Amino acid sequence: MNQLTIGKYIAKKRKEKNLTQIQLAERLNVSNKTISKWENGNCMPGYSVIEGLCQELSITIAELMDGEDTKQNSIRIYDEAQMMDLLKRTQQLEKQKNILYGILLIMLGIGLFVISRTVMIVNFFSGLLFGAAIAIVLAGVYCMIYHIAKN
Repeated sequence: MNQLTIGKYIAKKRKEKNLTQIQLAERLNVSNKTISKWENGNCMPGYSVIEGLCQELSITIAELMDGEDTKQNSIRIYDEAQMMDLLKRTQQLEKQKNILYGILLIMLGIGLFVISRTVMIVNFFSGLLFGAAIAIVLAGVYCMIYHIAKN
């Protein structure tokens, strides 16, 4: 799965249907910026809109994931239900990974905080570690809240 290839395929099929990004977005109940992100390869469509997207573009899920029309002689190993399940699981793992990054940042920040309070070599370095600890904890909290709120 190459996001850029899939994005170009979405744009191609949308144009073949004489749809603007705004029209397609309205039909799928997403923003036109979301369509633009898909077409530029910045992100993938969520599993909840893929079936609707495929219906609007008159393509199969397999064609979408391949980023090209199915060849006449091609053989598929997975059916569309399996592909949707795989995509759903992949996106869930991506969300979990981002939350895990937030947790790791918070733990790293707490570790730096403890080090800054126990190792008083020079007040400057202690203060520097303390400031870095706060920044890292805040980044971790932001990362977790952003990804939880996004979903």
